[in-house]
Amino acid sequence: MISPSQPPLLAFTRALEFAAHKHTDQRRKGLRAEPYINHLAEVAHLVAEATGGEDVEAVIAGLLHDTMEDTDTSREELEKMFGPTIAAIVSEVTDDKRLTRAERKQRQIDTAPAASPKAKLVKIADKISNLRSMKVSPPANWSLSRRREYFTWAAAVVEGLRGTNATLERLFDEAYHTGLASLEEE
Repeated sequence: MISPSQPPLLAFTRALEFAAHKHTDQRRKGLRAEPYINHLAEVAHLVAEATGGEDVEAVIAGLLHDTMEDTDTSREELEKMFGPTIAAIVSEVTDDKRLTRAERKQRQIDTAPAASPKAKLVKIADKISNLRSMKVSPPANWSLSRRREYFTWAAAVVEGLRGTNATLERLFDEAYHTGLASLEEE
């Protein structure tokens, strides 16, 4: 558990190791099939940059944000290892896989404005990373129209998160516009 007496670097490296082990055999869906940990590291880095490295809990939640959704990790396990705040943030950004894809996407749009400030940071950073990845290494089986739909949906989610962090919002806008421009060139 993260405690006030634990050095932030130690807490971060514990989370990095945890995420790396949990996602060991996972790859990104893109043509390059990058190791999944690359995405988690980018999300954590974006949050760290946006907060000037001052919000260790949000950075760690960025590393762990897909553990409940994509691995066998439970909220209780996260709470035991990293404390209730980080577990709550990760839980907040976790999709309910029992719902259809369309329901999950709509739920993200609907719940974005009410998310906690730290969850909003993680969610925007996640969308930035996904749009960047979509531009350079799109999923092989995704049509051009599906990729465009993803950009439109990501923008709808982030619209409900605006006012959270100007740096992340600017980076999202850049990823959105450059990504869409590259789709128009196809």
